[in-house]
Amino acid sequence: MSKHSKKASLPPHLRHININAAGIDIGSNSHFVSVPEDRDKHPVREFKSFTGDLHELAAWLKKCGIETVAMESTGVYWIPLYELLEEAGFEVLLVNAHHVKNVSGRKSDVLDCQWIRELHTYGLLSGAFRPSKEICELRAYVRQRSNLVRFASSHIQHMQKALDLMNVRLHNVISDITGTTGQKIIRAILNGEHDPKILAQYRDGRCKQSIEVIEKSLVGHYKKEHLFSLKQAVELYDFYQCKVEDCDTAIESLLSQWTPVVSEEALALPKRRKTKSSPKFEISHYLYDQCGVDLTSIDGIDALSVLKIISEVGTDMSRWKSEKCFGSWMGLAPGTKISGGKVLKRSTKSSANRAAAILRICATSLYNSPSALGAFSRRMKRKLGSPKAVTATAYKLAKLIYRMLNQKISYHDMGQDYYEQRYKERLLRSLKRKAALLGHELFPIELLKNKELEIC
Repeated sequence: MSKHSKKASLPPHLRHININAAGIDIGSNSHFVSVPEDRDKHPVREFKSFTGDLHELAAWLKKCGIETVAMESTGVYWIPLYELLEEAGFEVLLVNAHHVKNVSGRKSDVLDCQWIRELHTYGLLSGAFRPSKEICELRAYVRQRSNLVRFASSHIQHMQKALDLMNVRLHNVISDITGTTGQKIIRAILNGEHDPKILAQYRDGRCKQSIEVIEKSLVGHYKKEHLFSLKQAVELYDFYQCKVEDCDTAIESLLSQWTPVVSEEALALPKRRKTKSSPKFEISHYLYDQCGVDLTSIDGIDALSVLKIISEVGTDMSRWKSEKCFGSWMGLAPGTKISGGKVLKRSTKSSANRAAAILRICATSLYNSPSALGAFSRRMKRKLGSPKAVTATAYKLAKLIYRMLNQKISYHDMGQDYYEQRYKERLLRSLKRKAALLGHELFPIELLKNKELEIC
């Protein structure tokens, strides 16, 4: 541990808000910590990133009378220290590094931690959103499951490549080689069966392609090295599927701890069709008891999407002032870059928010939906184009989720006809208002025809 004594300061006329504040500059090997100058002979210290040093850091902050700490969000190095300080009873703020480095001349670790402490002392920093410990645990399982699904999907591509090398065009005639038909045929090939007529008999009755078409696609050059690649791809795919099931077991165990007894309202929920990537257990019951509402009633959002969203944002919406703030935090709300009364830019800010990415995927599935949200998505696509329409629909979904979780109200779809009628009424009111400003008045064509007949 080394000691430093350089100094960084702000104008003295600013009012101190957090007197017992500390600032930490996070690093991979060590962390630099700054406390007020009157608390210690050496107000800036360096602590290594080992666990023992982190405990020593927390003890030193306690000795200095620190109550609140601000730190940068650097990679994942901040997580162990954040959790340790939070368990020790400190109020910890995780701040964006870009928000504290907009002043030139502060490029050293010592000056960085002093600058963070100064800003936090004057109340100029706002902490990033961090869910509760329970939600963080669920988030770790759900993110790990998503990673495993992504790894498994790469081996599906390896299967397709091995089949292409053998000129077996199975994935050209069936939509999914991991489905019933595809897996039966591939595993039969690995077991030594290469006769197209026999392999085509494994066709499932629900497959759209005929046996003759499948038989033609299975005529190939089954070379030993390509069969070896196909075998390894299938084994790796099966391995990751087993690990996904382990994640599902851990998620179910955690949710059952939160909700030991499923409520009657949750059991009475209508059963919705599961996707292939959905967990094997019934997660909608647990999600309803945790949220208090059925978020899967929103068109385009299934139970797995709800699980991912809840694992990212939790169920407590009091962390955001309004539904618009919630959408803005996700990076889905339109921008407000205005200067001189002129709107310069209305595009959304760039964001890597995982919940927003999930909502964008849900919004994409609404384009052919006969629901009100589907009609909204189609209107936005005609007006703004496909990319912006997806963002606008995702923003609408985010506001619906906030409203349902915050007010505990259910969602009822009114249908695309109701939405179109409401849209026409709004458009008509707008046209009448514009016509009145120009000194004109609008009448329906039928009414004008009737007046013409009366005059005649």
